[in-house]
Formats: sequence, structure tokens, C-alpha cells
Amino acid sequence: MKIANNWKDYEILDMANGEKLEKWKDIILIRPDPQIIWPNKTYPQIWKNANATYNRSKTGGGSWEYKKEVPKNWQIKYKDLTFNIKPMGFKHTGLFPEQAVNWDWMIDKIQKEKREIKVLNLFAYTGGATVACAYAGASVCHVDSSKGMVTWAKENIISSGLEKRPVRYIIDDVVKFVNREIRRANKYDAIIMDPPSYGRGANKEVWKFEENISDLVSLCTKVLSEKPLFFLINSYTTGISSKVLENILKLNINAKYKGKYESGEIGLPMSNSELILPCGIYARWEA
Repeated sequence: MKIANNWKDYEILDMANGEKLEKWKDIILIRPDPQIIWPNKTYPQIWKNANATYNRSKTGGGSWEYKKEVPKNWQIKYKDLTFNIKPMGFKHTGLFPEQAVNWDWMIDKIQKEKREIKVLNLFAYTGGATVACAYAGASVCHVDSSKGMVTWAKENIISSGLEKRPVRYIIDDVVKFVNREIRRANKYDAIIMDPPSYGRGANKEVWKFEENISDLVSLCTKVLSEKPLFFLINSYTTGISSKVLENILKLNINAKYKGKYESGEIGLPMSNSELILPCGIYARWEA
């Protein structure tokens, strides 16, 4: 497992009963997590320090319960990157801290190259990977079907002082956009994707991970450059093994490009503890 253990502005303080107690700089939040199936809190006294708790509804969704003042938004840093945090209607804050392990890997890969790297970031959300790649010196095409998430990504780029870097923001269905890039003969040296388990595109196009991921990876190989650097898939879809993602990469990339493959879990450490929270899976190919 790859563990994101280089954070200073984020930490898991405790976890039990399906919930994690997290510190986002100066704000402490309690959020649900299905992986936390054990009942015992390690540090029960500190839970009362939470600023807000996200409570799930039995009918779906949920809402925030505020116990102390929480700003509408605030910033946290990861090394030289700055991200804007906002509690959202469906428990999220606009950032997945475990992704720092992927950011570090991408930054290292890009900075070691002595050429400009063009990155395609699909299902790009609020742009954690976009910020990381732009910081490393790449030009990035950021694609997401949500106008609000793309606006948020722009804010993160500006907050990180990267507004002069070449970042292209696209609000569109990922499959339709990639097909257009194929027709336009546009090529990319690196592809990142973090597909949802289920979603709808800008024009209500339906996405189902198990049904669509293999076809999308196959499609994306058609926009890879002659000398690609990496291809990264990240997923939070329940029941899918990281080896499945690795197999899909092998089936689609092996025929044309040489390189190595890796897959596994990513996770976050709990402070003052040996416990690790599993947070998702990844698979990657690199030249």
C-alpha cells in the first residue's frame, strides 16, 4: 500500500464506528467512511473538539451539523501546493488527501523529463492532479463535466501561484471529448483518470465504471504520443481490485508501448497510531 504520510496540514486524529475524525489545518471534521468497521475509539476524548459532523440520512444523502464555527472555505497546503477546502453537500471537502502519493509520483516523473510533457486529466474534479502536474512544469488539459468543479480547479491553480502555467479547462463528457481529440489528432504524453463508480456527463450521458472503464482506456491509447511517459488510473469503486485496473492497462498498452506496470491500494495514516485507513486503488503504467 502507498501511504500519504507527508502531510502537515491534514491528519486523521481517530477513527471508529464508521467515522473518521480529521483535522484540516485548524478545522476538525467528522465524516463517514465505510472502511471503518471497528467500534472502538482510540482517543475518545478528542472527538468533542470537532467543528462539524456529516450525518448520513437513511433516505440517502445527508447534511452537516455544525458545533463550532466553520468558514465557508479555507486553504491547506501540501508541500508547495495550495488547495481550497469547502464542506460540500455530500460529505466531501473538495480534496482527497490520499492522492498526495500520486501527486508526488507524477511530479517526480515529469520533472525528470528534459522535455515539455502534455498531460490529459480526465474526471479531473477540483484538480489536485492538475495542480501537481502544472507545478512540475507540464501543460495540462483538465476535463470534467461539472462547471462548478472546473471553477474550483481554477481557484486551486491560482492559489498555488500557477495561473501562468498552460492549463486548458474543458467542461464536457470525457468520452465525447477524447473522441474529438482523436479526430483533431491531438496527443498527450501522460493520461490520468479518476472515474466515478456511476455518473452523468454534461448532457446526461450515463457512466458505469464496470461497463465503461475498459473501453475508455482503449480509446485513450489513441491520444497517447509516440513517446508517452505514464498512464494512471485511480478508483474508489467498491469491489474492484487494483489488479483488474492493471490488467486493463496491460491489455490496451502492451501492444504498442514498452514499460512497467504497478497497482495497489492507497491509504492515510492515523496520527499517534499504527492504524492505516485504506482509501482507494490505483494502477499505473510508466515508460
